[in-house]
Amino acid sequence: MAESKEKFPQTPIVLKEPKWNEVWMGALIPEPGNSVLNNTGTWRVFRPIIDQDRCIRCLICWMYCPEPAIKILDKPYKTKQGREYKITLEIDYNYCKGCGICVQECPVKAIEFVEEVK
Repeated sequence: MAESKEKFPQTPIVLKEPKWNEVWMGALIPEPGNSVLNNTGTWRVFRPIIDQDRCIRCLICWMYCPEPAIKILDKPYKTKQGREYKITLEIDYNYCKGCGICVQECPVKAIEFVEEVK
């Protein structure tokens, strides 16, 4: 053991804290709104599907979606049970990353996760 300490002496590593003007700027958005130009849902493994008959339009999925991938459409929908809604929720799969937050947050379990098939 004493031999290894002599062969590999441990020298303390001193980290210098950078000054404010030496730090790279983070979260720089040169063109606000440019994310709509990029389809970001291509690496999804699971796809959420909304069961329109079970959905109560509480919009919790819409609020929790980290991407604006859930659209609120002014399209009336009448369920099989006869309940009428003035809006329909739809998932924009070009931007949905398949994180599953909407599936977890839905209080009536109207969103299911199915394996993405390409």
